[in-house]
This record gives sequence, structure tokens and C-alpha cells, in this order.
Amino acid sequence: MRAVEITQPGGPEVLVACERPTPEPGAGEVLIKVTAAGINRPDVFQRQGNYAPPPGTSDIPGLEVAGEIVKGDAAAGGFKIGDRVCALIAGGGYAEYAVAPAVQCMPIPEGLSDIEAAGLPETYFTVWSNVFMRGQLKGDETLLVHGGASGIGTTAIQIARAMGHTVYATVGSDDRARAVEKLGAAHGINYKTEDFVVEIARLTDKKGVDVILDMVAGDYGPRNVQALADDGRVVVIALLGGSKGTLDFNQIMRRRLTITGSTLRPRPISFKAEIARELREQVWPLLTDKKIKPIIHATFPLADASKGHAMMDAGEQIGKIILTV
Repeated sequence: MRAVEITQPGGPEVLVACERPTPEPGAGEVLIKVTAAGINRPDVFQRQGNYAPPPGTSDIPGLEVAGEIVKGDAAAGGFKIGDRVCALIAGGGYAEYAVAPAVQCMPIPEGLSDIEAAGLPETYFTVWSNVFMRGQLKGDETLLVHGGASGIGTTAIQIARAMGHTVYATVGSDDRARAVEKLGAAHGINYKTEDFVVEIARLTDKKGVDVILDMVAGDYGPRNVQALADDGRVVVIALLGGSKGTLDFNQIMRRRLTITGSTLRPRPISFKAEIARELREQVWPLLTDKKIKPIIHATFPLADASKGHAMMDAGEQIGKIILTV
């Protein structure tokens, strides 16, 4: 099969087209003939040599695909051979064929193309597990999303807004601020010209937000604490600003704050299957009813994966970058 491999740690140019043996599905797995695959920030970290695949996982990058089940134990996920699905995988997505646990496959929502569906699994699994399962966003609580124009950000804004929550988002330009507002954010905050702590205090009448989805960490840590409401929660899912910061533990104790975080890729299949079940019950109907949608910024042929990575490195996208096979 055709695939794209990482020849050595480095920039986008280290992604090179290659030929690899077609993988074989094992027990509880299916083989998907890939028509589209999403590019995600963890792929960039892997390309740079900073995020090794879990043991036993393909070294080919790519954490989400869409296509057709052509072989394997489809019934383990409630599917059959020939079904169109999108799937969360631990690696191997930049290829003509990819293996996925059947329970991590999802039906492609009615009306969505394979390109759109390929932008769902990694972002939707991540947002649901961190904002709603770990962050416990509920009732009339408010959410602040850092990196609001990213694939994760545009997804979090839409889902939370569709469920009745007020959402704020930080972005890197005024144009992006307007873009996330069109997706449902109550206010986009340009972090290059505005202090999000000051803006959140103004927008919430000094109450703060209940949940923060943070992809930055680093020096955002103490500022997140300032922006939280009492009993608020910060969920860290990436370290774009660095892995170390200083926190005021007096504030954390006195105001009953929670600082937590997670990574998805190494979690067990059983946990990902639980996320899949909740997504099918609570989020997939929103996609079918057109209340939310994947935001596709650009597509590139599989062999041009390096161009997609260059775009992500430059931070040019609003939404997802997809490879077509």
C-alpha cells in the first residue's frame, strides 16, 4: 500500500511517500480502506521526535481516518463489511489502509462526506472526554477554549454551544475572533492584543468561567487560575507554551479549584469505546441534524502530507486539515 512515513525527526520535509505492507487486522479489529485522514497536532509532535507511538503501534503517523471496512471483525463494533465509518486509531492513518479497533469506529453521519468525517474522531473524542467527562461541564456553566480556531477549538465551541453553554475562546487574530464567534462563541479574544484574564473578568462580571480547555499550559497556568470561577476546572490537553508553570495553591485551596489533564492516545481501548458510545448517543445526532459540523480548512493529497504539516506549523488553519487518499 501507499503510505507516508517519518524518515527522521524534523520539519515537514521529513514526511516522505513510501510503500508499506498492508496491515492485517487482529481480534476485534477491522481493516479500513482509507479515503481521507486527519492531520492533528500529535502528528506534528511525532514528526519532531517528541511523541513516540505506543508500543506495538504503527510508526506511520495519523490518528483518525474515514473510509470503508473491507476486512476483519466488523461485528465487534456493530458493523459489517462494506460499511462507511470514521475511526480513532493510535497510528497508521497516513496510508491507503489502516487497522482500527472495531469499537473505536463510528458510522459516518448522514449527509457528511468522507473528508468531513475524517475530521471527526480525534477532535470529537478529545473534546468529549476532556470537556464533558473530565471537566464535567454541565447545566448553565461557561467554557473558555484556548486555541479556539484549531480543530479541537472549533469542535469544543460548537458542541458546548449546542448543549446550551456560553463559550469564550482565545485566538491569534481579530479575523479568527470573528470566525469563532460565527461558530457560536459568545466572544473571541485576540490573545496578541488583549489579556484574556481581563476580558473574562469583564465578560462574566468578574465571576470567571467554570471550565477551561487549555492547549497552552506554561505561563497560562497562573492566568487560568485567575480566570476561573469558584469550583472551576482547568483541563490541560497540550503543552504548546511549555510543561512548567507557577500556581498559587492558596487560590486553588480557598476557591476549590481543580487542575487536571489527560492524553488520549495511550488510553485503553475500553475507555475509548466508552467515549464512542457517549458520542453516538449525545453528539452524533447533533451532526445528523446539522446543528454542528466539522470545519475543514484545507485538503491535500496523501503524498503532499508535508504541505499539510507546513500549514499546521504556520498556524494558518481555522478547523481541520485533511489528507485525501
